[in-house]
Parts: sequence; C-alpha cells; structure tokens
Amino acid sequence: MAGGAMNKALISLALPLTALLAACNMGAGGNASSGDESAQGDLHGASIGAPFTLTDQDGKKVRWDDFKGKYRLVYFGYTYCPDVCPIDLQRIMQGFSKFEKDKPALAAKVQPIFISVDPDRDTPAVLKTYVAAFHPRLIGLTGTPDEIAKVAKDFVVLYNKEEAKGASGYLVSHSRTPYLFGGDGAPVALVPVDDPGTPDVDEGDPARVTAFLEKWVK
Repeated sequence: MAGGAMNKALISLALPLTALLAACNMGAGGNASSGDESAQGDLHGASIGAPFTLTDQDGKKVRWDDFKGKYRLVYFGYTYCPDVCPIDLQRIMQGFSKFEKDKPALAAKVQPIFISVDPDRDTPAVLKTYVAAFHPRLIGLTGTPDEIAKVAKDFVVLYNKEEAKGASGYLVSHSRTPYLFGGDGAPVALVPVDDPGTPDVDEGDPARVTAFLEKWVK
C-alpha cells in the first residue's frame, strides 16, 4: 500500500485529523503544525493507545500503565531505518532537550518512548545502543512479533516488512506517527516532524518541538 493511501486509511479508521501522517519509506505525507491545534489538541477523542507490556532496552518488562501520571512522547520506528526515523528522533529529542533545559520541572513530567516495529532485529541490546545516541531518558521498547503487532494496531500504526529479491537485509515501511499522550494515557496531539512535501518549510525544526511541548505540557 502506498504511503498516501495508508495514511488516509489510518485517518478514516481512527483519527479525527485534517493532516496526513507521513510514512517512512512510503512516500511523502504531512504532520499537523504546532500552531494549528485546538485548545484540546488535534488528537482529542481519538481511539489511540491501549495497555501493553513490552520489553525495554535493559531487558525489563515495561507496562503502559507504568507511565501513568506522565506525558508520553511516543515514536514508532526501527533501528535499521536508513532515513526518516533517525532524523525524526534526533530533532524531536533536540527539541525535548531544549525544553528540558528551559523548563526542567515540566520536562520531568514527560517520558520519551521509542517503540520498534522490527522485533526480529531490534533486541534489547540493539535498542540500548540506539536510544542512548539520542537522549539518556529515551526508553526503547520491543517485544515478540505478536506483541508488537497488537501494540501497533492499538496505536493506529501500520507497518510492513519489505524484502527485495537478492538483498541481504530488508526495510520496514511504517506509518510515521509521533504522538504526545497526556498523563491519563489519552492522546493529545501529533508531535511536529518535517513534511517532505513542503521543502520550503521546516515543520520538524527542534524549536517547533520545544514550542509544542511548552504548549501542551502543564
């Protein structure tokens, strides 16, 4: 399924959004800008998220409810992603780091989380090295293929392993959905990321991420 079609399917199924969700290795898409949300956030009332138990980068079991009371900044991707994932994570965490420096008390209420859609390769040991490169507080989560499939479904994330004939490895196409959840676990808004379809506008500027966090984290 092409990126645009996949993202439109996501929206029609669960998201009351006007913005398209871009996809890694699936063509161009978009993201709601930090200045377009209503007072309640562009994901208010969306059916996104559900309890889960996964494994973190230290091999420990982690539950969604372990983060109760904290805002959760959630990004789905995989460590072998050659382009979008590392760039998005770098810029999001740069924005978070600035927010952490300017407003440490509020930043302490936010837990950044990276959830892998490539459980076959993204073991805890692989995740440990990967997330440490972006921020010391970034948690990496993985699980069995069945566990990841359920979490992806509950969080309205589509992904698909793409194996080219004769290739030694594979890519994982997936919807690009960086979410901010509130302390109650309800979705708040999409985190700003760059839209390849608007090369003259940098929607994913770390400064926009900082402003986004300042707007929603109370």
